Amino acid sequence: MTLSHSLPEPKLLHLFDVLYTTRSVTRCAEQLGQSQPTISIWLGRLREQLNDPLFVRTPTGMAPTPRADALIGPCREILESLRRLTTHEPSFDPGTAHRRFRLCVTDASHITLLPRILEHLRKVAPGIRLEAARIDGNTEQALESGEADLAVGFVPWLGGGMYQQVLFAQDWVCLSSAQHPRIEQTLSLERYAAEGHVQITAGTGQKLLETALMHQAIERRVILELPGFLGLGAIIGTTDLIATLPRHIGETLATMHSLRVHDSPVAITGFSVKQHWHARYHLDSGNRWLRGVIQALFQAQGRSSGARPPPTPHVR
Repeated sequence: MTLSHSLPEPKLLHLFDVLYTTRSVTRCAEQLGQSQPTISIWLGRLREQLNDPLFVRTPTGMAPTPRADALIGPCREILESLRRLTTHEPSFDPGTAHRRFRLCVTDASHITLLPRILEHLRKVAPGIRLEAARIDGNTEQALESGEADLAVGFVPWLGGGMYQQVLFAQDWVCLSSAQHPRIEQTLSLERYAAEGHVQITAGTGQKLLETALMHQAIERRVILELPGFLGLGAIIGTTDLIATLPRHIGETLATMHSLRVHDSPVAITGFSVKQHWHARYHLDSGNRWLRGVIQALFQAQGRSSGARPPPTPHVR
């Protein structure tokens, strides 16, 4: 099945692509920078030209019809051909732009990264809307489809078709209360094993910690498990418990709650925090601008870590 001989306008093809991806008229309107009534009018024209409803409203969103499923491939091929024919992409002006950017970030980044990013955007790009999403098994698909713009964090499982750029390295620290009755400036391995611990069950780096403890046969006495870092600083500051976590979030919480930071007495493999984006959007002017903002805010000074392209980019 192919598109009709009377090819729809590019804007209608773009609408079809975005609506197929988002399954939401509201999100489609946001991404295209149009009002919902305009999107409804365009969709009506597309339905008339293709002689099919294309999308049916359901409790979970706009579900594509079988004809829509059949046409999405040819539609995207045409759009990609049109993109290649474009010799000049309009520059992105953050001062006047009205656009939603979606970042996939870790739980810790809500505390360490997002406040600085948002503070900067409020100053230089007041029309930008920022949306945070979790890093999970859907992150790669979200980057490929354009549903998400960037993933920032430790995401070692992302596959082909991705670019990545190192922002900063992470090692591991321990936090304790400044008034801890048994720990002062130095935290020994023996004291580490004897104290009660708060364990964070979320975070993409936690497997590194668990692997290190297992290999070194260190068994912690876990008193509290938390699904994320929310509330951790207050708990450490008001108890004699300790926590092991990456340095960036650890030092941030220590500053916020007047805690002590100790080098981890356990040897734990470090990792790099990177920003990731799909090859499809490597040349998108808005995506490039946002990547530059994040690089300027967080990339370690003096580090040479240019974007590394994937060996064999692919688009499914």
